[in-house]
Amino acid sequence: MLVRVSAGSALTLGLSEGSIHVKPTTAYLLTHHQGRCRANCLFCSQARMSRSRSDLLSRVDWPTFPLRNVVEALVRTRESVARICVQAVNYANVVTDILSIVSQILSNIDIGVSVSCQPVDREDLERLYSVGVERVSIPLDTATPDLFSMIKGQMAEGPYTWEDHMEALHEALSIFGPGRVTTHLIVGLGETDRDIVSLVQRLVDLGVCPALFTFTPIRGTALENRPPPALHRYRLIQTARFLLVNKLRRQVNMLFDSSGSLVDLGTSRKELRQIVETGLPYQTSGCPNCNRPFYNEKLSGPIYNYPRPMTTAEIEETTRILEGFCRD
Repeated sequence: MLVRVSAGSALTLGLSEGSIHVKPTTAYLLTHHQGRCRANCLFCSQARMSRSRSDLLSRVDWPTFPLRNVVEALVRTRESVARICVQAVNYANVVTDILSIVSQILSNIDIGVSVSCQPVDREDLERLYSVGVERVSIPLDTATPDLFSMIKGQMAEGPYTWEDHMEALHEALSIFGPGRVTTHLIVGLGETDRDIVSLVQRLVDLGVCPALFTFTPIRGTALENRPPPALHRYRLIQTARFLLVNKLRRQVNMLFDSSGSLVDLGTSRKELRQIVETGLPYQTSGCPNCNRPFYNEKLSGPIYNYPRPMTTAEIEETTRILEGFCRD
């Protein structure tokens, strides 16, 4: 059986040779499939109608290895990573492949395993749970049902619906429990700040962890000419997410203008500075020990999700960006 491994993970596990700027703290694996995904998400290099390279996911290369070699490498370098994330494209029998990958890993090492996949039925979610999957992610990606239809669903000639994704999140919560279900939200697909903050609040109330990504234009995808979001906007939404996820504020405490732009985080200047100085809102969000190095970024920057602690200069820059969005 073959499996794809993110380029950074392959280097960390000793499957490839070369230098690495920041090591991943999670080993990222991707199911192997000859051909493209059955879905057609307009931002994705794996999409059915994409002209992008088939070995890409976002900006990352995913070389292919025999699963037995990957398992041996995980055993050999056990202290190098704290979690394994198995990601999946959509094809027939994908759940069977995920189950095989997870079973072979967990029969050799004791480690937390996350799975990120399309909505599957309750029976398949229960099968994932029964083989030892600790956490599951079902990515919404978009912030509203209309955007979902345009980018992942019917209008994009894709198989997904917003309702099916939400139902799958509810099913996953009933099996894995609150705090062990994640979804991905991509900033920069046409949503307003109010749209995405409202969804984050809804997800937090459900017990789902919302992980933020920034839209990344990939050559050969339908959205290759769409620009990424402005850094200052992403920092603002990261901060709002941090406040909501940690229950320091609710959406009702924040203010938006008539166009839906976030204008006030509902914090004092002192409190906001204390939060920014931790650097935590701007590091990669998602499952524990996930740092996803340079998934959205070029090495030259700008860095949207920090895969490491921020420097003093980076914290000061972020403080300046956010100064106007708090109360004196």
